[in-house]
Amino acid sequence: MTSEVVIDVKPKEISIALLEDKNLVEYQNETRSASFSVGNIYIAKVKKLMPGLNACFVDVGFERDAFLHYLDLGNQFDSYAKYLKQVQSDRKKLYPISKASRLPDLKKDGSVATTLSLGQEVLVQIVKEPISTKGPRLTCELSFAGRYIVLMPFHDKVSVSSKIKSGEERARLKQLIQSIRPKNFGVIVRTSAEGKRVAELDSELKVLLKRWDDAITKVQKTQTRPQLVFEETGRTVAMLRDLFNPSYENIYVNDDAVCEEVKHYVTLIAPEKANIVKKYTGTVPIFDNFNVTKQLKSSFGKTVNYKHGAYLIIEHTEALHVVDVNSGNRTRSANGQEANALQVNLGAADEIARQLRLRDMGGIIVIDFIDMNLAEDRQMLYERMCKNMQKDRARHNILPLSKFGLMQITRQRVRPAMDVMVEETCPTCFGKGTIRSSILFTDQLESKIDHLVNKIGVKSFYLHVHPYVAAYINQGLVSLKRKWQFKYGFGVHVIPSQKMAFLQYEFYDSKKQFIDMKEEIETK
Repeated sequence: MTSEVVIDVKPKEISIALLEDKNLVEYQNETRSASFSVGNIYIAKVKKLMPGLNACFVDVGFERDAFLHYLDLGNQFDSYAKYLKQVQSDRKKLYPISKASRLPDLKKDGSVATTLSLGQEVLVQIVKEPISTKGPRLTCELSFAGRYIVLMPFHDKVSVSSKIKSGEERARLKQLIQSIRPKNFGVIVRTSAEGKRVAELDSELKVLLKRWDDAITKVQKTQTRPQLVFEETGRTVAMLRDLFNPSYENIYVNDDAVCEEVKHYVTLIAPEKANIVKKYTGTVPIFDNFNVTKQLKSSFGKTVNYKHGAYLIIEHTEALHVVDVNSGNRTRSANGQEANALQVNLGAADEIARQLRLRDMGGIIVIDFIDMNLAEDRQMLYERMCKNMQKDRARHNILPLSKFGLMQITRQRVRPAMDVMVEETCPTCFGKGTIRSSILFTDQLESKIDHLVNKIGVKSFYLHVHPYVAAYINQGLVSLKRKWQFKYGFGVHVIPSQKMAFLQYEFYDSKKQFIDMKEEIETK
């Protein structure tokens, strides 16, 4: 299996697609101005105590206050609180964490009302992003994640990933980390650390310690509250950190700055793989070139088609996701209805496992498969789903089919499910239902080009249009495009873009910056 990462960087957002054997399996999209991310650390104030829930609401600067439960304060909360006061008491000299005293563990059956007070400052980390009407979920057990290890201040244990099965390797890693671990820090050794040398682990430990030092220094120096003191690595690098494996063949990026950032990170964690990071320089949009746009359009939405005419209906409610499996217009199997149901269900299991990763669906997922009478067929379907879900990084639990033919899955949810709108509002009529004659569309484009070149003075630009329209503009020896180039200069470039609707168009300058030439009045 070959894996490729395609990164589409736009002025307002970054989109990341993971392809396995050219099939889209994971997709992330984040606005570049997004201020919230799992892993961010804030110095914030307790805004409201809720003794009934044994929790409190904390102001971290979001429109909805964040939720912090008593059990998420962590065993070492008292030690944290004391150290925080020591740090803030002296704005000039930082009190070293190695000298901080460890207080007794917090009682598990304690009360938030006796532990916290209104207006108290706490150092918190986001563990779950705002979802629907809920604000972010917080913890006071801070952690700094790296490729091989996770650093946890005010812990004293070294834990090794349970996925490392070799007893000798577990003991070796534990001994190595114990020898380099600084005082008052705990460490979790990740699966990817298996077989790594002490120099590599020590190097990453120093990087993570520097992040802690920078965060606590910011707490000491700043007085505004709430205040972001540590920002999780950019979406691009954060996803690569969790996903990166030696099977990656290529990482394509269409932006110089992000390309350098990704190359620098890959060089740090896998120097021999630095050459897989490549700058995409083609004129066709990067997602179109790698067939990502088409897969996005066909993989999202309420109805998802898969093998031989069968399809899924995916619905989302506040409490859970519901998936209905339908055989559609599939030709009946020669072996009878039972064999047909099994084939449809097995195909659905493959597609559903992909959809869970692709949409990052979390919480409770209920799947209504086509009824099967044979117990061995139901067991085969359960095993198929378990095998497909092995590639999923999110924690999950799968139950066998119930007597009603339903399969229940719980999957870790840390951010809202990815939702890509595949139904488009008409960009040419703005929902009015009437447009100018389609045959005049190219005349309209030429008037825009004339205005752009002769009035605004933009001599070189790219015109993105629907592939069908681009084919019409480029057809013939003396094509419409060639006529425009003779008339307005050879800086006129026509680019087919799959994301465009039929009579939609967009202009970009030579630096790929969007030029707004759309006027609603032109549709009348």
